[in-house]
Amino acid sequence: MDTLTTPRTYDAAKAVAPALLAWYDRHRRRLPWRAEPGETPNPYHVWLSEVMLQQTTVPAVIPYFRKFTEKWPNIEALSRAPLDDVLAAWAGLGYYARARNLHKCAGEIAAQGGMFPQDEAALKALPGVGDYMAAAIASISFDRPANVVDGNVERVVARFFAIESPLPGVKAEIRARAAELAPRKRPGDYAQAMMDLGSGVCTPRSPKCLLCPLAGMCRAHALGVAETLPRKEKKKPKPTRHAVAFWLQSRDGGHVLMRRRPETGLLGGMLELPSTPWAEGTPWSDAEARAHLPAGAERLNWRKAEGQALHTFTHFHLIAEVWCAETDADLSALGIAQPVNALGDAAIPTVIAKMIRLARQS
Repeated sequence: MDTLTTPRTYDAAKAVAPALLAWYDRHRRRLPWRAEPGETPNPYHVWLSEVMLQQTTVPAVIPYFRKFTEKWPNIEALSRAPLDDVLAAWAGLGYYARARNLHKCAGEIAAQGGMFPQDEAALKALPGVGDYMAAAIASISFDRPANVVDGNVERVVARFFAIESPLPGVKAEIRARAAELAPRKRPGDYAQAMMDLGSGVCTPRSPKCLLCPLAGMCRAHALGVAETLPRKEKKKPKPTRHAVAFWLQSRDGGHVLMRRRPETGLLGGMLELPSTPWAEGTPWSDAEARAHLPAGAERLNWRKAEGQALHTFTHFHLIAEVWCAETDADLSALGIAQPVNALGDAAIPTVIAKMIRLARQS
């Protein structure tokens, strides 16, 4: 018989929620989007934080969350904001499709009277809301029973049941096991307790098993293999792409030529410097790069900025050179004439900001 389904394990699984909730009541994190005991959760805060927390850490998100809620204190205010203002406020958080979906979702909810749907199916119909986020909003905002599984929960569950098959192939099994543990009472607190446990106790490295309220029931702890789980398939090395970006500034230094990326795809709709394609292989030769100079700027005196802009995306590394030139031409006839003194307020991705710093230091 599979030992994972013995009555003893089943009884232990039923004991998880009471033990975890008792621990949470004593040790819960205080976060700006989290309701205090006795308070009613704010669905706007829950949703906003969950969008921001995708692929991003809690310490990094806190100042952004505070900035957003000060500027746009409710869903209606956010829905009325220009998209460029939202993208500018988002700059630095990365994964800009999240910001575009955030703005679109705010518009849809505002059009429905500003009320978030309470069930998972309706939540998943909103832009940018997937299985995990729908479950999190439903459970935390409305105390609906839901199977909330993020990276922290995957780690806790994989260790609790000593699941040795590697991620991501074992995700379906982990979700099924997590559903066995999830209670119908206090589901929102339980979801947040699992997140807190994974973040602060059942950590990826050096888990603090002596502090864990589930240690006595955890198979990985009993077997002494907690730190080795969950296992992951070996990642393929990230490829490296190369680019040459062009900083074309007006002679008086007041404006620089920029363009907007396509609405879909990487950094969709964001401002960038004109550049060569971001291509794998060897770095661009000078002759190859010149073929991609901004139209009408081929005869200018281009000079290379010192150093390179280095940036790592989820699936590749980018190494970019920056070429600089000045012109008397009307930049607005060539593209977007962006005021240089307003670059800090524009919706500019981190990778483009690195290129700009190189140019301005040259």
